[in-house]
Amino acid sequence: MANIVFISPGKYIQGQGALQELGKHIKELGRKPLIMADEVVWNITEDRIKQSLSSERLDFHFVLFNGEASSNEVNRIAREGKAQSVDFVIGVGGGKTLDTAKAVSDELKSKVVIVPTTASTDAPTSALSVIYSDEGVFEAYRFYHKNPDLVLVDTAIVAKAPARLFASGIADAMATWIEVRATVKSNGAAMSGGKPSIAAQAIAKACEETLFKYGIPAYQAVQKGLVTRHVEAVVEANTLLSGLGFESGGLAAAHAIHNGFTVLSGDIHHLTHGEKVAYGTLVQLVLELHPEEEILKYISFYRKLGLPTTLKELHLEQVTFDELLKVGQAATQPNETMVNLSDEVTAEQVASAILAVDVLSGQIAEA
Repeated sequence: MANIVFISPGKYIQGQGALQELGKHIKELGRKPLIMADEVVWNITEDRIKQSLSSERLDFHFVLFNGEASSNEVNRIAREGKAQSVDFVIGVGGGKTLDTAKAVSDELKSKVVIVPTTASTDAPTSALSVIYSDEGVFEAYRFYHKNPDLVLVDTAIVAKAPARLFASGIADAMATWIEVRATVKSNGAAMSGGKPSIAAQAIAKACEETLFKYGIPAYQAVQKGLVTRHVEAVVEANTLLSGLGFESGGLAAAHAIHNGFTVLSGDIHHLTHGEKVAYGTLVQLVLELHPEEEILKYISFYRKLGLPTTLKELHLEQVTFDELLKVGQAATQPNETMVNLSDEVTAEQVASAILAVDVLSGQIAEA
C-alpha cells in the first residue's frame, strides 16, 4: 500500500495576458472543447477566448453555467456536451464553475482545462470537486483519477476581479499549512490518498510564509486593479501552493467547520467559501490550544483583508448554541476531515470554539 501520494496538474501557467495564448496551449488536447462559464465571466473573457481559439482553428461549444456545483447541473452540462460531440472541457470562472467543469469532464471521460478568473480558492489544481445540493448545502467531495491537464491563470483578469474574492483566496490558502501540520501530527491521510509528503509540507509552509509577507500589499494592489510582483506571488500561493499543499498534505478542522456552516440558513450563505474557511481556521486554532497571541496574529491579518472574524460578520449574531451544535455535528461526522485534527473533537467543543473566536476577535475590534 502506498504511503506517500503526491499529485498535481499536468501543467500550470500564470501571467498577464495568459488567456490570449489559450488556443496554443490546448490545441494538443482536442479539436472541439466544451467551454463553460457564468454570464458575468463570459462577458469578460469571450472575445479573448474566441480570438485565441480561432487563431489555432479550434471550434468550441459554449454552455452557460447556472451557478451551483450540483449533481443536476453536472448532468445537464454533460448531456449537452455529449450531444455536441465535444472532446474535452474548459471551465472558466470561480470555484464552483471549475468544480463543475471537472465533474463534467469526468462524466465525459475527457481531459479538462481550468481557467480561474479569480484567485478566490485553491480548487483549480485539484483532482476533486466539492458538490452541493441545488440549494447550496454541502453534500460530498467527488474525487477523480487525475488532476486537470492544464491550469491557466491570467493575472490581468484576476487583478480586475473584486478584491473581496482575492481576500477570500488568501483566507482559503491560509488554512493550508494549519491543516497540513494537524494532519502530520495526527498521522492522518491527505486528499490524495497517502500520508503528507515532505514536498507537500514544504509547499504548504511556503504558502503561509508568502501570504504573511505579501498578502496585504497584494490585496491593496488588487483593490486598484493592479498586477504587481506581490500580486503574482499571492496568486501563485492562493492557487498553486495552496492547491498542491492541501491535496497532498491534508485538510482538517477549518474546512470541516466550513462544511458545517452550510447546514445553517440565512445570510451566512452570501459569504464566500474563503470567508467561511477564515473563521473555521480560527476555530481550529482554538481547538488546538494555541496561545492567545498567535490566534490574535491571524485575526489581525484577516481583519486587514476585510475577512469575517466575528459572529456578526458571519451574519450569525443571533445564532443559538443549539444551532452551533448542528454546525459541530456536521463538522464532526465520521466522513469529515475533522478526523485529521482529532477523532475525539465533539460537537460541543466546536460550538464553544466558534463562540470563543468571537470573544477573542472582539478584543481587537475594541482596541
